[in-house]
Amino acid sequence: MTLSEAIEAHPVRRLSRGLARVPLLVGLAFVMVGLVVICALFAPWIAPYDPYLQRLDVGISLPSADYVFGTDTLGRDILSRTIHGAATALIGPMVIAAGAFAIATVLGLLAGYLGGWVDTAIMRWVDFMFGLPSTLIVIVVVGVIGGGYWVAVAVLLITFVPSDTRIVRSAVLEQRPRPYIDAARTLGISKTRILLVHILPNILPIILAYVAIDFAFALVNLAGLSFLGLGVEPGTADWGRMLSENRNLLLGANPAGTLVPAAAIILTAISVNLIGDWLFEKFTK
Repeated sequence: MTLSEAIEAHPVRRLSRGLARVPLLVGLAFVMVGLVVICALFAPWIAPYDPYLQRLDVGISLPSADYVFGTDTLGRDILSRTIHGAATALIGPMVIAAGAFAIATVLGLLAGYLGGWVDTAIMRWVDFMFGLPSTLIVIVVVGVIGGGYWVAVAVLLITFVPSDTRIVRSAVLEQRPRPYIDAARTLGISKTRILLVHILPNILPIILAYVAIDFAFALVNLAGLSFLGLGVEPGTADWGRMLSENRNLLLGANPAGTLVPAAAIILTAISVNLIGDWLFEKFTK
């Protein structure tokens, strides 16, 4: 392989070139995620009203010129609460996806490359975790310990690690018998350098793709916990909590109180999933 071919084949180079050719649907997904990020970062300046301001004299109202999506039972603006809810919809899932894959990458690299008792010990723990009802464990732990949002984030992060470890280990096992690894061993390069400098960059596209998919699952899980009253505190501008508080409005005075946060959850999760699937298909061919 020539130097130019090696440069073109490098995973980071493939990633940058692939981003230049984005399908329309994936492009729309990037736009949706970008809007959510903007709302999360600049909510105080974008939202037309204070999301916690109660207008009991207004009460429930339908969409109007003053309130684009109307108000809830306490007279709080639905649009403002949805915009502010983007923060908890992004931060928690990002911590879960990035944290779980950071741990899983270390475990997967060690298990896949070293093998032996290290691989056995790590994978038996993974098998044990897979045998547990993770969703039920999260509900029980968060319900018993309390602590709200960040406890839910921590418990979900732990439950995401086993499946991510299997993914990383599989990618490492696919790379380990390749000639460039044999060449590195022959040259006497240390195991740490082989793992971090040679194997990790080549499995990085797979990791990035699955981080996006993990984010989508974490978003839905956190919203579900908030809907059950196990996530954020009552009254918080959070999409899952809004679904719980406004569920009686769906067939009542203002359906937008339920439909708007539900649409935000669904569209964000679908958009991130599309991006993750596209990354996986693009850079694992």
